[in-house]
Amino acid sequence: MSTTRPQPGDLGPEPSDAGGRSAPAAPYDTAPYREGRPVRRVRRLALAGAAGIVPLARDFTRQALHDWGWLPAASADRRAAAEDVLLVVSELVTNACLHAEGPDELRVACDGKVLRLEVSDGGAGQPAPRTPHRAGRPGGHGMFIVQRLCLDWGVVRTPGAPGKTVWAELAMP
Repeated sequence: MSTTRPQPGDLGPEPSDAGGRSAPAAPYDTAPYREGRPVRRVRRLALAGAAGIVPLARDFTRQALHDWGWLPAASADRRAAAEDVLLVVSELVTNACLHAEGPDELRVACDGKVLRLEVSDGGAGQPAPRTPHRAGRPGGHGMFIVQRLCLDWGVVRTPGAPGKTVWAELAMP
């Protein structure tokens, strides 16, 4: 069963500077290079007070993957990698909704090798995979899934400021 919603292209072009989003980027095959390295691309989406936050975050991320050349996928492996990214976005945003009074912002960044997802929220909690993990038990699998699918993940806090940013990194296919 697929974990995605409608395919890229169904959403239309991403507007420039609308809703905190950046202008559409070229696929990484043609990405500009600076000093021999690909330029890091970043997209931001404000989520505070938005309706339908999880599908909104997935659609926003899917459009970024499409614009950056991950989608449409040329192979089953590339499609699976894109599906993993969308699943991780869903888990991070859902956790912020359930445990931190909702997410404030989603950031998606890619440097050509690693895609980094960041979800900022105002919560004080510390996300962690539930241990022991029980596969047959409903709920509580979010951070276990993130841990299994990602190269690395963690939490960043600003001293003296409320909230946190939960980040996760996945390899580009």
